[in-house]
Amino acid sequence: MATGKEKILSKKLLDKVVVSKSGKKFGEVGDLIFDTKTGEIIDFTIINTTKYVKDVSLEKDTNGDFLVPFHSVIAIGDFVVISEDDIL
Repeated sequence: MATGKEKILSKKLLDKVVVSKSGKKFGEVGDLIFDTKTGEIIDFTIINTTKYVKDVSLEKDTNGDFLVPFHSVIAIGDFVVISEDDIL
């Protein structure tokens, strides 16, 4: 499981299931939004969303897709695990 400053290929994040640390499934990783100067991921969109996405106050991109701040990611493995506290 990757955490901290380990490097992961961005294509390995696409379509991974996004869950909260309490086990709620939010959907799957869609697009990644990068800082063009640093190359860091700022946000990612969620596709195939579940009802839990509507329970949190997420911003939307211009396409209407929900944006999750990448700083809310606490672990990446079989799933992308996010902290609900960081997105509320």
